[in-house]
Amino acid sequence: MTTGNDKNKASKGSSLGPTVGKIIAIILLLAGVTALTLWLVYRPHKPRFSVVAAAIYNINASSPPFISTSMQFTLVTRNSNRRVDIIYDKLSAYVSYRDQQITAPVYLPPLYHERKSTVALSPVLGGAGQLVPVSAEVVNGLMMDESYGVVSFRVVLLGRLRWKAGAIKTARYGVYVKCDVWVGLKKGFTGEVPLLSAPPCKVDI
Repeated sequence: MTTGNDKNKASKGSSLGPTVGKIIAIILLLAGVTALTLWLVYRPHKPRFSVVAAAIYNINASSPPFISTSMQFTLVTRNSNRRVDIIYDKLSAYVSYRDQQITAPVYLPPLYHERKSTVALSPVLGGAGQLVPVSAEVVNGLMMDESYGVVSFRVVLLGRLRWKAGAIKTARYGVYVKCDVWVGLKKGFTGEVPLLSAPPCKVDI
């Protein structure tokens, strides 16, 4: 036999379920709106990179299929975000020619890039005694380009970065920077070389 108290308890239990569901839905909706607002306010922009100077210290292709090079490129990177800093946890650089790597990767120290600021990087890539295997196409192409006085290189940066807004840090994202440059270079010349063309680098995150 069902008493009045049992009916009241059953009625309260049945009405409690929809109420809890509504509360959870409201909390999720508010969390979504908050996350969207934060994203719109702090939405990070990609860093910008460009090559502003180049120096060639050595290109030795006299021991095929190996090549030894020593170069230095100055890259300028701009963080245009107003509220977001960029943390580079890992960053390495190398040079390629005709889609083949001609220097060993150089690992750069961690970089904390503050908002609305510009940072210059000038890694020396390659070096005496560092031999990199390449194809005959690379060796012959370099010799031909040097005879013309114009050589095209690609400076590549690889690494991982995080965005930081206040005390909040995002997960790590891979970053891939490609900088195509054309330099004036005659065989046997060493030192700073003119940049004939250096468009803005392509940045993929």
